[in-house]
Amino acid sequence: MSIKLDSTDKIILRLLSEDGKLGTKEIAHEIGLTVTPTYERIKRLERNGVIKGYRAMLNRTLIGKELQVHCHISLKDHDTSLIQQFEKQIVSLEEVSGCFNIAGDYDYTLYVEVEDMNAYHSFLRSTLASIPNISNVESAFVMKVMKE
Repeated sequence: MSIKLDSTDKIILRLLSEDGKLGTKEIAHEIGLTVTPTYERIKRLERNGVIKGYRAMLNRTLIGKELQVHCHISLKDHDTSLIQQFEKQIVSLEEVSGCFNIAGDYDYTLYVEVEDMNAYHSFLRSTLASIPNISNVESAFVMKVMKE
C-alpha cells in the first residue's frame, strides 16, 4: 500500500531525514506554512507509518565502533525453521546494526560495527562461527563514508 505524498510532504520528509530534531516551527518556515498545518502534516505522516521513528546518528569513533563491515552470508540450507533460527540469532547480536535478506549471490548482508580488526576477527571466529547453517561469509570493509 502506497501513501499519496504531495510536494510539501516530500519536503517535510527530506528535512526530517536530514535533521530529525528540527522543530515544527523551523519546518513550517522552510515549507511556507504556519505551525498548525505543518504539525498536522507531520502527525499524519507518523500515523500513516511514513515516518516510522526518529533516531540519533552516533559518532562511531567516539563510541569505539570505528570499523564498519558489510558481511555477506550464504546459508547451507533454506529450510524455513533454519532461516527463522538464523534470523533470530543474528538480530540479537550487539555487533550487528543492520541485517538485510537479499537476492543474488548471498542470502543476507549484515552491517557490523566493532572497535577494530581484532574485534571483527573475534566476532567472526567466535560469534558467527557458532551460528549453525552458515556456509560462507565474505567481508567488505568500509574505507570511507560519503553519505549515510
